[in-house]
Amino acid sequence: MKNSFKWLIIALLSLLTLTGFAAEREEKVIYHISDSVNAAAGLRNARNHLDQSPKAKIVFVTHGAGIDFLLDGAMDKNGNPYDILVQELAARKVEFRVCNNTLVGRKIDKSKLLPEASIVPSGVAEVARLQIHEGYAYLKP
Repeated sequence: MKNSFKWLIIALLSLLTLTGFAAEREEKVIYHISDSVNAAAGLRNARNHLDQSPKAKIVFVTHGAGIDFLLDGAMDKNGNPYDILVQELAARKVEFRVCNNTLVGRKIDKSKLLPEASIVPSGVAEVARLQIHEGYAYLKP
């Protein structure tokens, strides 16, 4: 009887480990930026987020007017350049992804993007892919 109970406990612990209850899960978050109004707030939120959870994996996915803060020379409403904060966050392993559909639709050459930005075929498809296939949580600042 004792041996059966032992195997039951081992099986239960294995199941908990496989489902993520016994092990700490990686914190992965999408910051979805689709307009220029929320870019500054999103960048500040990400900095605060990393201050509290330094191991968090954060990906900004941008499309529409939301890509504007990732254009060379872009500034916030107070005249502060975005590139400094983008560089700071990129140094902390934050990723910045820009929608190619937006670039094509707005006729923006990829050379206008900050070097920290990478291009994905579709911003909205990237958000869905990260959520469904990679288990990212969704935040909209």
